[in-house]
Amino acid sequence: MSIVSELLEANARYAATFTQGDLPIPPVRRMAIVTCMDARINAFRLFGLQEGDAHVIRNAGGRTSEAIRSIAISERLLGTNLVAVVHHTDCGMLRSTNEQFRQSVAEELGDAAGELAKRIDFQFFPDLEQSVRDDVALVLASPLIPGSVQVAGFIYNVKTGLLTHVL
Repeated sequence: MSIVSELLEANARYAATFTQGDLPIPPVRRMAIVTCMDARINAFRLFGLQEGDAHVIRNAGGRTSEAIRSIAISERLLGTNLVAVVHHTDCGMLRSTNEQFRQSVAEELGDAAGELAKRIDFQFFPDLEQSVRDDVALVLASPLIPGSVQVAGFIYNVKTGLLTHVL
């Protein structure tokens, strides 16, 4: 059986008992969570939320510079008034630099990929707490996000499940 077939079978089981089709489009808790794409993070469970409670915006490192568009749409069109920025321990974005990553891309994927990688800031960071502070500051400074939106930053410990409120 192919992976795609397995995924479709799992979806059929999910859909057979699905009861959330009438949830409203705006998130009930008026909240957007920006977090890493790391598979160990269940953004709903770590805040005690359920489907329909919040928007979850994910990318490598949970960087807000890539999420501003989605945050603005969440706030402007769907009424969110809280942004939770969640970075996490043992993050892969702590393990490299732009230069190291670009070099590995060029070596393994060739010149065209290497040239493209030179034009991308992959947003690695050496300091977890500072990355949260930087990303919160970016949201607060964005002209697309009104000052009435509350922004909070957290570090999620992937070993214990606990959140630390950074700011």
